[in-house]
Amino acid sequence: MALAHEIGEERCSIYSQDISEKSAEMLRLNLILNNLIGSLPNVVQGNTLTEPAHRESDGRLKTFDFVVSNPPFKLDFPEYADTLAADTVRFWAGVPNKVKSPDPQKPKMAIYTCFIQHVINSLKPAGRGAIVVPTGFITAKSGIENKILKRIVDNHIISGVVSMPGNVFATTGTNVSVLFFDRSEKSDNDTVILIDASKLGEDYKEGTNQKRRLRPDEEEKIVSTFRHKETVDDFSVAVTYSQIKEKGYSLSAGQYFDIKIEYTELTAKEFAEKMNSHKTALQKMFAESRSLEEAILCGFDTLEFEEKTE
Repeated sequence: MALAHEIGEERCSIYSQDISEKSAEMLRLNLILNNLIGSLPNVVQGNTLTEPAHRESDGRLKTFDFVVSNPPFKLDFPEYADTLAADTVRFWAGVPNKVKSPDPQKPKMAIYTCFIQHVINSLKPAGRGAIVVPTGFITAKSGIENKILKRIVDNHIISGVVSMPGNVFATTGTNVSVLFFDRSEKSDNDTVILIDASKLGEDYKEGTNQKRRLRPDEEEKIVSTFRHKETVDDFSVAVTYSQIKEKGYSLSAGQYFDIKIEYTELTAKEFAEKMNSHKTALQKMFAESRSLEEAILCGFDTLEFEEKTE
């Protein structure tokens, strides 16, 4: 809805699919209230992965100018994992291994990896998209996650990443990041913006839950930095695809930050005083250590064997 407002309600149509009927009904109501009645037929309730509803007349997935997604991170789906795995065109990086004994309270299958592939497949040749993922994904070294990272970097699909503060989303305490895709980028634009916004925000209570939210000026800082692809100390870095490959395909901003060493000018006298102070402190710790060792050994000498009698 927010994206439609930015584009202009009269200039776009919204298409959605959600497995939740409640979510679909809420969207229909919002479309009516926001002058987007023409998009009502495009709101579908159903399983996006097994039965994608939005298709072209020839059966291919319909593609879009903009795609946004906030998928579940983990959900066990052994009953249709083989069906998805068989579609190697759509799920080119594969699907998570099936679990033998699904536990509704502790799902293990990383279903979000399927949604990343679905979003990329749903973009037009010059389309742009965004998807929320667990922050652990952006440094993955193996498995499906690493295959996806390599594809979006090698094919210059990824345009930026924003790592968010903890507890910023209502439904999960997992640290999250937002991946931004842009297929409209020209070959001469070789820059990816990585932002670490994890230290931003203010804490607040939501019932008994501790949450965190971004302040308006912090939101503006993220947006402005992203749009201008600015490098800001300990906050953001603009890197090339080649640099990302050299870092093992990591999309974590912190791994590219410069390590700064601050030097303090000292006179010879000040240097000698500091060294003496450190030496005195070490001698004191060594003495305490020897005393402790002797006490432990003495303790061993007092131990005696006692035979148990009945």
